Amino acid sequence: MLNQPVPVARYRFTAIVQQPLALPDYAGSLLRGQFGAALRTVACMTRQPSCPGCPLLPTCPYTRIFEAPPPAKGQHALQDFSQIPNPYVIEPPAPGARVLDAGSALQFHLVLIGKAIDQLALVVFALQRALAHGLTRQRIPAVLTRVEWIGATGSAQPVWSHDQPTLLEHPVTIQPPRVPRKNENAITLHIHTPMRLQQQGKPLGSGQLGARALVAALARRTALLLEFHAVQTGWGEAAKQITRESESLTDTRDLHWFDWTRYSSRQQQEMTLGGVLGNWTLRGSTQQISSLWPWFWLGQWLHVGKNATMGLGGYKIEE
Repeated sequence: MLNQPVPVARYRFTAIVQQPLALPDYAGSLLRGQFGAALRTVACMTRQPSCPGCPLLPTCPYTRIFEAPPPAKGQHALQDFSQIPNPYVIEPPAPGARVLDAGSALQFHLVLIGKAIDQLALVVFALQRALAHGLTRQRIPAVLTRVEWIGATGSAQPVWSHDQPTLLEHPVTIQPPRVPRKNENAITLHIHTPMRLQQQGKPLGSGQLGARALVAALARRTALLLEFHAVQTGWGEAAKQITRESESLTDTRDLHWFDWTRYSSRQQQEMTLGGVLGNWTLRGSTQQISSLWPWFWLGQWLHVGKNATMGLGGYKIEE
């Protein structure tokens, strides 16, 4: 099903910091939190203290992007959902604590999926407000200067700038290419942000992981995003099929566990999260890899595992 254009777009945001900015070891949580707060401020019309019970909940752009509500009980043909994935992914600067001097550029990426792409103007405005309000507890301000659409090959196309704030036309879909010859019997992932796969709410360590767990997590996330946010049906059955096919795959792993600490504004405390980093190779027949290839290719935009919206579970395919 994925051998067709899919409504997914990656954008690169560039801002100039106005004072020295101390970035944490992993800035995904910081950027997501500031983005969410600013988006709610600019989008909320009722000013209620919380979203549940709001009469505008079904049409509010904030909840459609940042706190996507699941369908009501009994409304989905296959099952009831307690939650569904949100149609965005924040991709922060490369991990590593450092200080950006005043006048330096802060760059990060944002992936939007399905109908969230239609809200790009609001998203840009919210991030502009969030950056101007200030980052970290020190509230270091930054000025958003430009936004670019980033293609599958890494090419950049201007979309918005501080001097020209009208959105420019740009592609809003991507399409998985054919399987490269060197990938006909194996797919190797270079995991560059902690990938946290879970089972019954508990994280799987590097020794507990297997090909089926990875494929199942990726397939489920992809199917839910495209069904609920791109209004495309049939992904659930396709996800089940490739998960079954993955049971006969073999894999080799060169992975290590990495823990990182973030501050939760909601819970007012430090929290430790972690996941695996490194290389993971899945091997199978040409037919199996051909079926899996478009899902894994698209996963380079969607990420996989816990806290994917803040950039965890990011990887690149070796091609």
